[in-house]
Amino acid sequence: MSIVSKIKNRYQAEAGYRELLKIAIPLILSTSAWSIQHFVDRMFLTWYSPESIAAAMPAGVFNFTIMTLFIGTASYINTFVAQYFGSKQYHNIGPIVWQGVYIAVLGGIFHLILIPMTESIFGFIGHEIKIQKLEIIYFKILCLGAFPAIASSAFSGFFSGRGKPWPLMWISMIATLINIVFDYLLIFGNGGFPEMGIKGAAIATVLSACVSFMIYLVIILRPNFCKIYCTLSGYKLNLQLFRRLIRYGFPNGMQFFIDMAGFTVFLFIVGKLGRDSLAATNITFNINNLAFMPMIGFGVAVSVLVGQYLGDNKPELAQKSAYSGFHVTIFYMSIMVLLYLGVPEMFIKPFMAGSNAADMTAIRDIVIVLIRFVAIYSIFDTFNIIFAAAIKGAGDTRFVMWMLSVLSVTLLIIPSYLALIVWKQSIYIGWVIVTVYIISLGIGFYIRFLGGKWKSMRVIEKTTPGLPSTFAETPTPDM
Repeated sequence: MSIVSKIKNRYQAEAGYRELLKIAIPLILSTSAWSIQHFVDRMFLTWYSPESIAAAMPAGVFNFTIMTLFIGTASYINTFVAQYFGSKQYHNIGPIVWQGVYIAVLGGIFHLILIPMTESIFGFIGHEIKIQKLEIIYFKILCLGAFPAIASSAFSGFFSGRGKPWPLMWISMIATLINIVFDYLLIFGNGGFPEMGIKGAAIATVLSACVSFMIYLVIILRPNFCKIYCTLSGYKLNLQLFRRLIRYGFPNGMQFFIDMAGFTVFLFIVGKLGRDSLAATNITFNINNLAFMPMIGFGVAVSVLVGQYLGDNKPELAQKSAYSGFHVTIFYMSIMVLLYLGVPEMFIKPFMAGSNAADMTAIRDIVIVLIRFVAIYSIFDTFNIIFAAAIKGAGDTRFVMWMLSVLSVTLLIIPSYLALIVWKQSIYIGWVIVTVYIISLGIGFYIRFLGGKWKSMRVIEKTTPGLPSTFAETPTPDM
């Protein structure tokens, strides 16, 4: 059989490329919109001043790192919804979504508590005073948007878990448009608005999060959803479901948190090397996100399919869907690697276009080299995302958490501190460490996937024999 015939058969087969892409495409567009939002945000701040871009990434990543503990827990609703949907326990979908909203309430309160501590936190980190002042402004405002951002991640699981991700795409695009427009108005003081710089960028981010939350809430409370999935009647705190979400979702939140914390510490360490190294690292990570975020869409699609097939007790199809996701993603990432190596200037030009050439020349030269590191580790990042998503879709979140904990400390944080702070090595040695870390993660998750333990895992409770697992109604197509 020819390669073309094999691809065609795999495309049409159950758990094949068509089924994957049906879920993945709107998710890719959704995550790409998020990536574009942050890319433009950082680009505008680069145009505004090198100090703004140098401050935005550490403060923004630090804020997001704390938020990931709650986002990772709340967004794991995606797996619950997928398995409930696959097992036809539709009446449990609304209640589990609302447990995620209660996680968001806790997250929002926690971030408000952090606001009075901001000066002390960034004073301890110890970046240059001018950058430190901007970091404090940015962080404080972002903390105000924690609740709507976390709650939106919980609501998104209602759609993606059922394999209906198109609303996510439209909501993400609307939020991105709002963010970009207000970035333009508030950072530079256009359209009669005051010039706010980094403060304006933070306000635009919070506004877009609030709009996303309101749109999700209106859609989820549609009468049809209330009837079939109990999205209104299931709003109460259900301690049994809440504990189950904590049991499986909290390790996912910890995994997300540890992963981001490792990179946050790396950014803070790089910040000790000076403005140019920090700004170059920030720009490179944003360029990397252009390729990375679409892969997240594939990862979510794989997690959904694995969850649905395991909920329907079809582990072999769950495995097949993971490999379908891997095939498509590795093809996509190979193209991105060729672009990184062949035309790196294409990615750098947007940052250079509106900035001061004298300030950016040294930064540009560093970024050119750092993009090569991105090209090297990107292939292994595909293993990392797809196979981690597959085992998390089954419920194997504790392994992911512990593996990331160990590797983040032993392969990223400690080596970065020793190399850059103690032994005074260059920024390029730091990026060698990042590359080794990501390669190790990809190999580790693939080995765990091959072990097959995840095939027998479930996050949902078993249905009682002889009792209906859902209402007489069947779900109708929506949005």
